[in-house]
Amino acid sequence: MNLLLFIAGLVTLVVGANLLVRGASRLALTFGISPLVVGLTVVAFGTSAPELAVSVGAVLEGKTDIAVGNVVGSNIFNVLFVLGLSALIVPLVVNVQLIRQEVPIMVGASLLVLVLVQDGRIGMLDGALLFVLLIAYTAFLVVQSRAAGQAALDEYAEGLAASSAGAWDDRVPVQLALIAAGLVGLVLGADWLVTAAVSVAQALGVSDLVIALTIVAAGTSLPEVATSIAAALKGERDIAVGNVVGSGTFNLLGCLGLAGMAAGSTGLGVAPQVMGFDIWVMLAAALACLPVFITGREIARWEGALFLGYYVAYVAWLVLSAQHQGALPAYSAVMMGFVLPLTLVTLVVMLIRRPPRP
Repeated sequence: MNLLLFIAGLVTLVVGANLLVRGASRLALTFGISPLVVGLTVVAFGTSAPELAVSVGAVLEGKTDIAVGNVVGSNIFNVLFVLGLSALIVPLVVNVQLIRQEVPIMVGASLLVLVLVQDGRIGMLDGALLFVLLIAYTAFLVVQSRAAGQAALDEYAEGLAASSAGAWDDRVPVQLALIAAGLVGLVLGADWLVTAAVSVAQALGVSDLVIALTIVAAGTSLPEVATSIAAALKGERDIAVGNVVGSGTFNLLGCLGLAGMAAGSTGLGVAPQVMGFDIWVMLAAALACLPVFITGREIARWEGALFLGYYVAYVAWLVLSAQHQGALPAYSAVMMGFVLPLTLVTLVVMLIRRPPRP
């Protein structure tokens, strides 16, 4: 039964991702809004709907470890796995707006959450602050995009207008229907996948936090996987990258914000492991985007492979930690003392020797 549910969820995700990307790209041209902004808002927020539903639902059921672990784990998964896999398939060109504005905003949101959880919880006021910042960020993006609407229309019209002229999906109601159908497919598919995976994990006796950081986080992020890969293969690389960055910001400000408010006066408890390790991995993944994006303004295949490798290493650490393996100290020492410093030196050398494109 769980296997059938998993397969059904996977198929629904793929279909939903294709519908969402098609509708969003057409809508961008119709309204003179760049695909990057559509990826940062409509697509990113839509594909983050599973994270929002899981986090708020977990709070209402009293499982705060799942609520927080889901957001932190999803952001790590989005950057390291989704971007890594997408770039491994098709090298991703990075819009300059992502480098100058969106990634710094995601890093800033990560730092803000890191500060807010120092008392071991995200209170109602903390949640309200995060959610208000999300509203302000979204409004800023829309105003900014509308101000440059004609320029965006001119930039993307040549590539998209020819293929959309007279097409069945060149009308706004059809485009909105495609987006809505895609979002429904993504949410349903993610829910079925997570349900199947969590049932198996619980039967194996894995903790709620580890389930949230791995299976639930990966499951609720599968819409981002499907959407980013579909967008990359269709040539909508702004949507592919913008979806991941926008989802990361939405997860931090929207999911944690609403979950914190839903927790009421008791607040949203944050596990010591998350405060001491996982949230730092999340911040490091966000910071890693800057040098990778700046060097040549693209994510090359080898950089995608590097991101994927780090995600595998992170999951390996979680597994060793959950099983209290004696190899964990040696594994941590190798990662912290050799692999991470070597990667940092490589990125710095790249940044110095290969300045960004104008």
